[in-house]
Amino acid sequence: MLRYELTEADLGGIRFGISPLGETGLSLRAMRDPSRYPLQLPWLARTEAARERVDRELLMALVDERLWTPDFLNPRPLSPLTRFEDELDTLARIGPRELRDQLVAVHGAVPPALAGPHARAVGRLVGALREYWELCIAPYWARMRAVLEADIVHRGRVIANSGLAAMLDGLAPGVTFDGRVISVSLRSPVERTGGGRGLTLVPTMFTRRVSAPVGADEAPVLMYPARGQGVLWERERVPDEASVAALLGRVRARLLVALAEPASSTELGIRFGVTTSAVNQHLRVLRDGGLVTSTRYGRSVLYLRSELGDALLGVRR
Repeated sequence: MLRYELTEADLGGIRFGISPLGETGLSLRAMRDPSRYPLQLPWLARTEAARERVDRELLMALVDERLWTPDFLNPRPLSPLTRFEDELDTLARIGPRELRDQLVAVHGAVPPALAGPHARAVGRLVGALREYWELCIAPYWARMRAVLEADIVHRGRVIANSGLAAMLDGLAPGVTFDGRVISVSLRSPVERTGGGRGLTLVPTMFTRRVSAPVGADEAPVLMYPARGQGVLWERERVPDEASVAALLGRVRARLLVALAEPASSTELGIRFGVTTSAVNQHLRVLRDGGLVTSTRYGRSVLYLRSELGDALLGVRR
């Protein structure tokens, strides 16, 4: 059981973040053991050819048989707008002792692919991660980010409707919060305090349960499974409600049904197999008619079905 004892300052400093480098590092879990991540099998299939071109020896040296990764691959994001290049630049400045200690904490020793002079090891590490990002993550990052952002919006709604404790209790199975201590079921018992550094919550596509930093000195971070992953790689297949379709048109009716959870126009375009501009035109009409609402989140605009939209579909929440 991992237990974070949170002070009042920690509770006031709870925030969400998205880490492109963290998502890149955690995705190595799916490469190492695809059977553990069935929702990401379509991504593995799409990137199969690209993964033949990456430095696989180096990348597989960053994840062990327990699917642990070193903490330098999971930086604490300061906001949901973190850029991959900024995180990679920070990693490029990692010191020799920090690199070694974090690798040993995961593997028990420095893997051969990262042995040797520090500058050479870091150069290979940064180069391999950049190439892997460009070939396997960046082409799909817009849709991944849309799911992660939608998850954060959902958590915000839970806080507004039911309170912070309900949101924390609902992060993932095995997570509980008693008003002072947040407890996470892990294989090894660990006790830590927030120390006034707050708590950062990071949604990810590549964990089935909550993950946390390996190092005891790391600031409190919980990486938890993002909601909505099941529809990420497939086009939306929603049965049309004949009466609503007759009223709104087939495409708008399907969009309205799909917006039971927050989504961006980019994500919806991918799910329905149409252009983002076409989706935006339909969403504007639905919003002007009061059937959906919109919220700006970072660089994205997320749409959600309104109460009027629920009533039109006969949905009760």
